[in-house]
Amino acid sequence: MGLRGAGLEINPFLVWFSSVKFRHFSPATIEKARSLGAVIAVASSADGAPSVEPPPIHNVERWWNDAELRFLCRLKKCILDTSDEGTDERDLLLVAFCRVVIALSNAAFNHQSMSFKTTHEAPQLFAFTRDNADVFRKELTLVLDGAADNPRIEPSVVTGDAREPSRFLHDRFDMLITSPPYPNRISYIRELRPYMYWLGFLTNGRDAGEYDWQAIGGTWGVATSRLTDWKPSGKAFTPPDLKKALAGIADPKNDNGSLLANYVAKYFEDMWRHLSDIGTVLTEEAEVHYVVGNSTFYGTLLPVEAIFKSMLQEAGFHDVEIVKIRKRNSKAELFEFDVTGKKNQPTIHPTVREDRRSEARRSSRR
Repeated sequence: MGLRGAGLEINPFLVWFSSVKFRHFSPATIEKARSLGAVIAVASSADGAPSVEPPPIHNVERWWNDAELRFLCRLKKCILDTSDEGTDERDLLLVAFCRVVIALSNAAFNHQSMSFKTTHEAPQLFAFTRDNADVFRKELTLVLDGAADNPRIEPSVVTGDAREPSRFLHDRFDMLITSPPYPNRISYIRELRPYMYWLGFLTNGRDAGEYDWQAIGGTWGVATSRLTDWKPSGKAFTPPDLKKALAGIADPKNDNGSLLANYVAKYFEDMWRHLSDIGTVLTEEAEVHYVVGNSTFYGTLLPVEAIFKSMLQEAGFHDVEIVKIRKRNSKAELFEFDVTGKKNQPTIHPTVREDRRSEARRSSRR
């Protein structure tokens, strides 16, 4: 649409990936990447081709069968040897590589959270051998076709913590649209690990937990153990809906209830830090949209949309409304909402204000 925009992201892999998605690619760059990809597809097919070491991801054999893992090691080596570091062509090839990483994996995405396919299948009458190099060719074609559809204006993505946006964003914006993590214990680092390990953003499981602890709503690895000892700062606004839900979740009859209550409390404390600071990077007439989903814990409904509305109002936003968007693919009571508001109250012309007062007095007399 030609509108200037910026994103704020704490995960380094997502900063890189967003920057590639945002970038403008010339026809010459796309054709060069296509030519390099043809060479790479042929070279990586040979069993004796040079290869990199497999990524140090835990239980790597659960992710990829042996033949697929060896091909991915050769494919990455070919990409590194054939393309120059820091070039647009290499970035496009690596995006295609990321798609192949998942296409050849045992990961399944037929549920809200990632799982693994079973590898023990009944014998087939006709054996099918997948051409892994052809998978790369097809994924690269898809990536390059998408890269040819350039944005009219290049957005930017800034590395930073959304809890303190004013530290990292130095412009002022007239609209914010975001879908923050939901408080439902879905770990984004879990889904991103294969890409981050293969591209070198992760080298061990401990770092994965550290990234998730830094993120809002993270619960992977060390992030979960730290929640046990986490204490509220006492500085966050806690609406009545949140207090009621926390009491229900922490009920002693619920196994791990106190841990999950800490998780929810920390999530909303982090969001309060964000909401109480975001106004400093917004213009006076700015509008905000938070696309959020509600959650349930032990039968206790967590009305995320109502809590966001109360927090936005407490942070000084006006005309705050909740718009139900759609049903989610999970429990019957779970939906997604757009919680929207404006930074300042609309200015009302004195004549309009007096007309409204007069109408109110007439209605009162009636």
